[in-house]
This record gives sequence, C-alpha cells and structure tokens, in this order.
Amino acid sequence: MSSLLGALKAAAEPTRLRLLALLARAELTVTELTQVLGQSQPRLSRHLKMMVEGGLIDRFREGSWVFHRLASDGPGGALAADIIALLDTDAADLRRDSARLDQVIRARAEAAAAYFSANAADWDRIRAYDVPAAEVEAALQSAVGDDPINSLLDIGTGTGRMLELFAPQARNALGVDLNPDMLRLARARLEAAGLGHVQVRQGDMYALALPAASVDLVLFHQVLHYAAEPQAALAEAARVLAPAGRVAIVDFLPHQLEVLRDSHAHRRLGFSPQEVAHWGAGAGLDLDLVATLEGEPLVVGLWLGGSRTPDTSSGKPSAPKAPS
Repeated sequence: MSSLLGALKAAAEPTRLRLLALLARAELTVTELTQVLGQSQPRLSRHLKMMVEGGLIDRFREGSWVFHRLASDGPGGALAADIIALLDTDAADLRRDSARLDQVIRARAEAAAAYFSANAADWDRIRAYDVPAAEVEAALQSAVGDDPINSLLDIGTGTGRMLELFAPQARNALGVDLNPDMLRLARARLEAAGLGHVQVRQGDMYALALPAASVDLVLFHQVLHYAAEPQAALAEAARVLAPAGRVAIVDFLPHQLEVLRDSHAHRRLGFSPQEVAHWGAGAGLDLDLVATLEGEPLVVGLWLGGSRTPDTSSGKPSAPKAPS
C-alpha cells in the first residue's frame, strides 16, 4: 500500500506527467529533458528524484551521463504504464513536448550522421578499437556456425564488412544503414567482391521495410551503442525474425571511456549482459552472452539467441526480469 501511495504522490503534478509521457518514448538525460520542457535543470532534477523514489522511473548513471527511463516493474512501473495510457496525447502541452522531443532526437541523429559521413572511409579501422577485428569476426562466425542462411539482415551495415563475411553461406543478404556515405562504400566493396546476391539499402533500424517473420539471421555488429533506443531496435529485429531465426549482437561490455562518447558519437558506454537479456526478453527473445573478447581497456561481448521458448507450465513466455 505504501509503495502505491508513494507512486501516486510522485505522479500527481503536471510537469511530472509530462515527464512520464516523454520517457515513454525514449531514455533521456536531464539535459535533453530541459531542452524539451524549457525548465531549469535543478527543477527537473527534483521532479525526477521524486519519481525515482516513487518507483515510476529508473535512473542509471553511465560515465558522466545519467539516463532516465520508465520503471520496468513494481507498482510504480505498472502505475506509470496505466497513467500513460490515460494521458490525452492531443493536449496542447503534450503535443508541444512531443514536437520538441522530435527536434532533440533529429539533432542528435544529424550529429551522428555527420560523424559517420566524416569517418566513412576509415570506418573499419575506427570501430575495431582495441580488440582485433579478425578475432571478433572469428568468434562471430563460430557462434553463428557454417550452416546455410536463407535470409540475412545486417542492421547498421556500415561499410558492409559483415555482409562480405557471411555472404558465402547466405542465399540472400541485405544490409541497411541510414548513412548514404556508408552505403556508397558498402556497395563498392560488395561489387568488387562479386557478391551479386547481397544488397544494401537506406533504412531505419526502428522501422525496417521488411515483412514480419522474414529473416533467418539478424546481425547488430557494433551498432547498438550508437542507438538512442536500443530496446526498440531489438523489438523491430524480433518482428522481422523468422520463427527459427536468430539474432547476433556484437558490442562493448560496460566501460568508462568518455572519449568514445565525446569524439566518436557513442550514445551508450557498453551494455551489461543483464540489460541485453532484459531487452531481449521484452522483445520475445532469449539472448545469451556466448563469448567475451578481451581488449585493453575495452571488452567486446557477443550475444546470440532466438525466440523465447514458452513456459510449458503456464503456456506463456516467462516474465522478463529487470536488469541489475
């Protein structure tokens, strides 16, 4: 009872309702929220603190950035979801907030696109960092295996290296990327290799122009740390995944190298196995950390999995647990 009362008190204020509506769309920092709401950082920090204490939202620090997102469980999380469902999204203040959030997200995407365009020609070297690319590729090939792949999708394909790597065992392969400079290099690479059955196209990882249940293997190779909403990207991958298909993720484990955020457009400083598993579960996927590749100071993780096996005792998939 006390937890529920605390959550109700934490929600009972207009600005806090607006914050809930924004956090229903994306994980956001205080700075981003001040840009949207036009209120001071100290004031918003007080509101956010009350909402964290009330269990409505979660707060987590990553390097020098602090993110906020809707609570994933507990009475506060359930109440937050109910409140959001009841909000009038046509209300003037919520429409205005949503439009400003669109501007913040668009500005963030434009900054990332400018970085990718400036570094496209040297991309493979840049994103290798301290773990040799050959070591990462060998681990990924070992995890995926050498069985034929009917349909392969490489999300955030960059210069097309993953397409080139798996082309020999794929009947059809597609790489999608938002950046046209990356796609130009990918096309040149694939044409030079004579890979006529491999295509690349401009596409959004959050809204893939593919039918449901149409892909046998989805790859995220060093992509999710750039994503504003990695959980949403995984959910979209799960949508296009065939029933017996698999998702493979290569990305960093948690680290504190702020330079990658400041100079290389990283949104997130790596992911914990618990966080990836939680996101996968929310998308209906079982994602296990199957390999770690030690670098100095970075460590690369390799996750692999497919659709979740239903709990036969209940007839439903087991409920996901919140990441620690």
